[in-house]
Amino acid sequence: MLEFHETRFPLDVSLNGRGGPERRTDVVTLGSNREARNARWAHSRRRYEAGYGVKSLAQLAVVIDFFEERRGRLIGFRWRDRADCSSARLGGAHSPVDQTLGVGDGVSTQFQLVKIYGASFAPYARAIAKPVEESVRVAVAGIEKTRGADFDVDATNGLVSFAPSAIPSSGAAVTAGFLFDVPARFDTDYLEIDVSAFEAGAIPKIPIVEIIP
Repeated sequence: MLEFHETRFPLDVSLNGRGGPERRTDVVTLGSNREARNARWAHSRRRYEAGYGVKSLAQLAVVIDFFEERRGRLIGFRWRDRADCSSARLGGAHSPVDQTLGVGDGVSTQFQLVKIYGASFAPYARAIAKPVEESVRVAVAGIEKTRGADFDVDATNGLVSFAPSAIPSSGAAVTAGFLFDVPARFDTDYLEIDVSAFEAGAIPKIPIVEIIP
Protein backbone atom coordinates (compact mmCIF):
# COMPACT_ATOMS: atom_id res chain seq x y z
CA MET A 1 0.00 0.00 0.00
CA LEU A 2 1.26 3.50 -0.80
CA GLU A 3 2.03 6.00 1.96
CA PHE A 4 -0.40 5.52 4.81
CA HIS A 5 -0.81 6.97 8.29
CA GLU A 6 -2.15 4.53 10.89
CA THR A 7 -4.52 7.12 12.31
CA ARG A 8 -8.30 7.29 12.21
CA PHE A 9 -10.37 10.08 10.65
CA PRO A 10 -12.16 11.94 13.49
CA LEU A 11 -14.81 9.51 14.75
CA ASP A 12 -17.40 12.10 15.70
CA VAL A 13 -17.46 13.15 12.03
CA SER A 14 -17.11 9.81 10.23
CA LEU A 15 -19.84 8.12 12.26
CA ASN A 16 -22.31 10.67 10.91
CA GLY A 17 -21.02 10.60 7.33
CA ARG A 18 -22.77 8.91 4.42
CA GLY A 19 -21.63 6.37 1.87
CA GLY A 20 -21.17 2.71 1.07
CA PRO A 21 -19.90 0.19 -1.48
CA GLU A 22 -19.71 0.93 -5.19
CA ARG A 23 -19.28 -1.52 -8.06
CA ARG A 24 -18.60 -0.96 -11.74
CA THR A 25 -20.74 -2.96 -14.19
CA ASP A 26 -21.01 -2.60 -17.95
CA VAL A 27 -24.53 -3.22 -19.23
CA VAL A 28 -25.02 -3.52 -23.00
CA THR A 29 -28.44 -3.83 -24.61
CA LEU A 30 -28.21 -6.18 -27.58
CA GLY A 31 -30.16 -5.97 -30.84
CA SER A 32 -32.51 -8.62 -29.51
CA ASN A 33 -33.28 -6.30 -26.56
CA ARG A 34 -31.53 -8.70 -24.22
CA GLU A 35 -28.75 -7.55 -21.92
CA ALA A 36 -25.11 -8.51 -21.60
CA ARG A 37 -23.52 -7.61 -18.28
CA ASN A 38 -19.84 -7.59 -17.32
CA ALA A 39 -18.22 -6.72 -13.98
CA ARG A 40 -15.30 -4.36 -14.56
CA TRP A 41 -14.17 -4.52 -10.93
CA ALA A 42 -13.51 -7.75 -9.06
CA HIS A 43 -13.91 -5.91 -5.75
CA SER A 44 -16.27 -3.24 -4.55
CA ARG A 45 -14.92 0.15 -3.53
CA ARG A 46 -16.46 2.30 -0.85
CA ARG A 47 -17.10 6.01 -1.15
CA TYR A 48 -18.15 8.36 1.63
CA GLU A 49 -19.17 11.97 2.12
CA ALA A 50 -17.77 13.20 5.42
CA GLY A 51 -19.42 16.60 5.15
CA TYR A 52 -22.68 15.28 6.60
CA GLY A 53 -20.87 14.59 9.86
CA VAL A 54 -19.53 18.12 10.35
CA LYS A 55 -21.91 19.84 12.78
CA SER A 56 -19.75 22.62 14.22
CA LEU A 57 -16.95 24.99 13.31
CA ALA A 58 -14.73 23.16 15.79
CA GLN A 59 -15.26 19.89 13.93
CA LEU A 60 -14.63 21.65 10.64
CA ALA A 61 -11.30 22.96 11.97
CA VAL A 62 -10.28 19.44 13.04
CA VAL A 63 -11.09 18.09 9.56
CA ILE A 64 -9.04 20.85 7.91
CA ASP A 65 -6.10 19.97 10.17
CA PHE A 66 -6.49 16.29 9.27
CA PHE A 67 -6.70 17.12 5.54
CA GLU A 68 -3.54 19.23 5.63
CA GLU A 69 -1.57 16.62 7.55
CA ARG A 70 -2.56 13.99 4.97
CA ARG A 71 -1.55 16.39 2.16
CA GLY A 72 -4.93 16.06 0.48
CA ARG A 73 -5.16 12.88 -1.59
CA LEU A 74 -1.52 11.93 -1.00
CA ILE A 75 -1.62 9.96 2.25
CA GLY A 76 -4.11 7.34 3.33
CA PHE A 77 -5.74 6.89 6.74
CA ARG A 78 -8.28 4.78 8.61
CA TRP A 79 -12.00 5.49 8.18
CA ARG A 80 -14.68 4.03 10.45
CA ASP A 81 -17.77 2.93 8.50
CA ARG A 82 -20.55 2.91 11.08
CA ALA A 83 -22.69 0.57 8.95
CA ASP A 84 -19.93 -1.99 8.36
CA CYS A 85 -17.13 -2.14 10.92
CA SER A 86 -17.52 -5.55 12.52
CA SER A 87 -17.22 -9.21 11.58
CA ALA A 88 -20.61 -9.73 13.21
CA ARG A 89 -23.95 -8.64 11.84
CA LEU A 90 -24.82 -4.99 12.42
CA GLY A 91 -25.54 -4.42 16.09
CA GLY A 92 -24.23 -7.79 17.25
CA ALA A 93 -21.14 -8.47 19.35
CA HIS A 94 -18.27 -10.06 17.46
CA SER A 95 -17.09 -13.54 18.39
CA PRO A 96 -14.08 -15.73 17.42
CA VAL A 97 -16.22 -17.85 15.08
CA ASP A 98 -17.79 -15.06 12.99
CA GLN A 99 -15.71 -15.49 9.83
CA THR A 100 -13.85 -18.45 8.33
CA LEU A 101 -10.28 -17.56 7.35
CA GLY A 102 -9.32 -20.96 6.01
CA VAL A 103 -8.54 -24.55 6.95
CA GLY A 104 -5.31 -25.64 8.58
CA ASP A 105 -2.88 -28.01 6.87
CA GLY A 106 -0.43 -28.46 9.72
CA VAL A 107 2.10 -26.21 7.99
CA SER A 108 0.57 -22.80 7.18
CA THR A 109 1.11 -20.20 9.87
CA GLN A 110 -0.51 -17.12 8.32
CA PHE A 111 -4.14 -16.42 7.48
CA GLN A 112 -5.65 -13.23 6.07
CA LEU A 113 -8.60 -11.68 7.89
CA VAL A 114 -11.64 -11.69 5.63
CA LYS A 115 -15.32 -10.88 5.83
CA ILE A 116 -17.81 -12.88 3.79
CA TYR A 117 -20.92 -11.20 2.37
CA GLY A 118 -23.84 -13.41 1.35
CA ALA A 119 -24.11 -17.17 1.60
CA SER A 120 -26.51 -18.84 -0.80
CA PHE A 121 -25.59 -17.82 -4.34
CA ALA A 122 -22.27 -16.05 -4.87
CA PRO A 123 -20.62 -15.13 -1.55
CA TYR A 124 -18.12 -12.27 -1.75
CA ALA A 125 -14.91 -12.43 0.30
CA ARG A 126 -13.50 -9.06 1.30
CA ALA A 127 -9.94 -8.92 2.63
CA ILE A 128 -9.75 -6.91 5.86
CA ALA A 129 -6.49 -4.98 5.92
CA LYS A 130 -7.08 -2.59 8.83
CA PRO A 131 -8.40 -4.49 11.86
CA VAL A 132 -8.57 -2.95 15.30
CA GLU A 133 -5.74 -4.97 16.85
CA GLU A 134 -7.10 -5.34 20.38
CA SER A 135 -10.48 -6.52 19.07
CA VAL A 136 -9.22 -9.54 17.08
CA ARG A 137 -10.32 -12.92 18.44
CA VAL A 138 -9.27 -16.17 16.76
CA ALA A 139 -10.40 -19.78 17.14
CA VAL A 140 -9.15 -23.05 15.70
CA ALA A 141 -11.70 -25.88 15.42
CA GLY A 142 -14.03 -23.74 17.54
CA ILE A 143 -11.57 -23.30 20.42
CA GLU A 144 -10.53 -19.72 21.07
CA LYS A 145 -6.81 -18.99 21.07
CA THR A 146 -4.85 -16.45 23.11
CA ARG A 147 -3.49 -13.39 21.35
CA GLY A 148 0.18 -12.91 22.13
CA ALA A 149 0.71 -16.53 23.10
CA ASP A 150 -0.94 -18.55 20.31
CA PHE A 151 -1.18 -15.91 17.61
CA ASP A 152 -0.48 -12.30 16.71
CA VAL A 153 -2.18 -10.02 14.22
CA ASP A 154 -0.59 -7.34 12.05
CA ALA A 155 -2.98 -4.40 12.28
CA THR A 156 -1.39 -2.80 9.21
CA ASN A 157 -2.37 -5.59 6.79
CA GLY A 158 -4.76 -7.96 8.57
CA LEU A 159 -2.48 -11.01 8.63
CA VAL A 160 -2.93 -13.46 11.52
CA SER A 161 0.29 -15.34 12.36
CA PHE A 162 0.28 -18.45 14.57
CA ALA A 163 3.10 -19.36 16.93
CA PRO A 164 5.01 -22.58 16.08
CA SER A 165 3.33 -24.33 19.00
CA ALA A 166 -0.16 -23.34 17.85
CA ILE A 167 -0.11 -24.02 14.07
CA PRO A 168 -3.61 -25.19 13.03
CA SER A 169 -3.68 -28.93 12.39
CA SER A 170 -4.79 -30.41 9.08
CA GLY A 171 -8.53 -29.99 8.53
CA ALA A 172 -9.04 -27.59 11.46
CA ALA A 173 -11.19 -24.57 10.62
CA VAL A 174 -9.55 -21.23 11.40
CA THR A 175 -12.09 -18.54 12.29
CA ALA A 176 -11.98 -15.01 13.64
CA GLY A 177 -14.02 -12.09 14.88
CA PHE A 178 -12.90 -8.46 14.86
CA LEU A 179 -13.67 -4.78 14.46
CA PHE A 180 -12.08 -2.99 11.53
CA ASP A 181 -11.55 0.28 9.69
CA VAL A 182 -11.53 1.04 5.97
CA PRO A 183 -8.21 2.11 4.42
CA ALA A 184 -9.14 5.39 2.76
CA ARG A 185 -7.96 8.76 1.47
CA PHE A 186 -9.45 12.11 0.58
CA ASP A 187 -10.85 12.13 -2.95
CA THR A 188 -10.02 15.78 -3.50
CA ASP A 189 -7.04 18.08 -3.17
CA TYR A 190 -9.29 21.07 -2.56
CA LEU A 191 -11.63 21.70 0.36
CA GLU A 192 -14.03 24.49 -0.56
CA ILE A 193 -15.04 25.98 2.79
CA ASP A 194 -17.66 28.71 3.01
CA VAL A 195 -18.12 29.52 6.69
CA SER A 196 -21.12 31.77 6.09
CA ALA A 197 -22.89 29.09 4.08
CA PHE A 198 -21.95 26.46 6.69
CA GLU A 199 -23.48 28.56 9.46
CA ALA A 200 -26.62 28.85 7.32
CA GLY A 201 -26.92 25.06 7.11
CA ALA A 202 -24.96 24.18 3.96
CA ILE A 203 -23.08 20.88 4.01
CA PRO A 204 -19.37 21.10 3.08
CA LYS A 205 -18.14 18.62 0.47
CA ILE A 206 -15.51 16.29 1.92
CA PRO A 207 -15.32 13.20 -0.33
CA ILE A 208 -13.54 10.08 0.95
CA VAL A 209 -12.71 6.98 -1.12
CA GLU A 210 -11.51 3.52 -0.11
CA ILE A 211 -7.98 2.41 -0.93
CA ILE A 212 -7.97 -1.12 -2.33
CA PRO A 213 -5.01 -3.02 -0.80
